[in-house]
Amino acid sequence: MHEPVGLKVRPSASVMETRSAGGLGARAKVALAIVAIILIGLAAWYFMRDAGAAAPADQEAAAAGPVVSVFVPGAQPVTARVRVAGSVAARRDLPVGVQGQGGMVTAVLVDEGDYVRKGQILARIDKALQAQQLAQLRAAVAQREADAALAQAELDRAAALIERRFISGADVDRRTATRDGALAQVDVAKAQLRAAEEQMAQLDVRAPEAGLILRRTVEPGQVVGPQSGALFRIAQDGDMELRAEVAERDLVGLKPGQAATIELAGKPAGYRGEVSMVEPLIDPVSRQGTARVRIAGDRDVRPGAFATGTIETATVERPLLPESAVLGGGDDSYVYVVGDDNVARRQKVIVGLVTAEGVVIDDGLEGTERVVISAGAFLNDGETVQPRLVEGEERG
Repeated sequence: MHEPVGLKVRPSASVMETRSAGGLGARAKVALAIVAIILIGLAAWYFMRDAGAAAPADQEAAAAGPVVSVFVPGAQPVTARVRVAGSVAARRDLPVGVQGQGGMVTAVLVDEGDYVRKGQILARIDKALQAQQLAQLRAAVAQREADAALAQAELDRAAALIERRFISGADVDRRTATRDGALAQVDVAKAQLRAAEEQMAQLDVRAPEAGLILRRTVEPGQVVGPQSGALFRIAQDGDMELRAEVAERDLVGLKPGQAATIELAGKPAGYRGEVSMVEPLIDPVSRQGTARVRIAGDRDVRPGAFATGTIETATVERPLLPESAVLGGGDDSYVYVVGDDNVARRQKVIVGLVTAEGVVIDDGLEGTERVVISAGAFLNDGETVQPRLVEGEERG
């Protein structure tokens, strides 16, 4: 059946409400999506702006290099010292041997380590033969004295008779000559006796000077003579010295009379001393010389012991650095110095005395440089840094 022409069918109210609700939801979703896109874009623009501003700052800081603390050490008065090492030896080593003809040793009266006085008997040699010779010479002296007395008596009688003209003047002259000859024979006999007594006395081996017996090479029963060499060695007055090997560059600053402190291996306490001699020769191979440092008397000091010493040479102006500023060690010690261009450069230095206040620099710095206090181990030679100048107490 056909619908009449000109009539329109209107939808119901429920149908119209349904269509209206569906259209409103689609538009809201579109609007929300647009707002979200705008917000995301604004956020991205904001963060990209901050990142762009931070990047140049970070690049600038990286280009300036790390921040390091530096200070200018200047120069401070310090007592220059030279460290030395060597062996202990007797200051005067005296060999003692047989002075006379020698013979068999009958007694040795001292031993190594004994202190002896000047003239003390160290050993006795058999004197039986010399005693017999001495007895003969004493008898000869007595005989010559008797001859001289007889000659004098005859001269006296002749002098009394000449006044009575019983004898001539010639007889008196002969008796005078006889008397003078007899007196001369007495002098000869006495001289021979004294020589024999001296030779007999030399059979006692005596100490030429007071001191410490360092070595004994003789025993009772041994036959000795002038060819036997030294029977004893004595350290005169017991004086000992450190014979120290010193580098050529340090040797020029040493002079006799300079004070020193000596430390012996195994001895907790140090000994005072002073430089007694600087030997003139330098070893052409090792480039070292020898300084002799006298050790103040102590009977515990023995020759041959290893010892170290510190010699006070003079008061000088030297830079003083904290230990953290000095890197390496020995002959390879170095510091980092920051120039006006803020570039850290490695500077070799020669380290002197290490004290509680710091490290004395003997050579390599003038004291006007900007020295890196610490963190030098993390720097590279030629690296650009940001120096931060540190003053006095802040540095410690």
